[in-house]
Amino acid sequence: MDHLVELLRDLIPVLTLILGAILTYFVGVKSKKRESELKYKEEQYSKLLIKLQGFVGETANAELKREFFEEQYKSWLFCSDEVVTAINTMVDFVIENKRNDSSPNEGFEIIGNIVLAMRKDLYGKTKLGWDSFKYRDVHG
Repeated sequence: MDHLVELLRDLIPVLTLILGAILTYFVGVKSKKRESELKYKEEQYSKLLIKLQGFVGETANAELKREFFEEQYKSWLFCSDEVVTAINTMVDFVIENKRNDSSPNEGFEIIGNIVLAMRKDLYGKTKLGWDSFKYRDVHG
């Protein structure tokens, strides 16, 4: 019996070390995976953000809109529900306003809400509102 107790006393530090190493490994793998997912989302959201220029001010053009929709189709795989909903709101707005005039501020709010949803998806929270995001037309 004393031999068994002595054996267990010697094995406990080794088992603790092994268990600690396993836990460290899995936490590290999960952290790397989260980091990789975040980097991927940042890259994809960046593409969507640039393509949104196709809907705004003097940068508005059909080619950027087409490219935006190509990126949007891909985004269904990685966007949060809030981002998908915000983009769908913008698409509905664009379709509805082909037939009638609307307030430009409403369009800016809708686009600002897309950017806000992206920030929340990437960073969890933000103190900014939709009106903090503004496209600027740059003239050469």
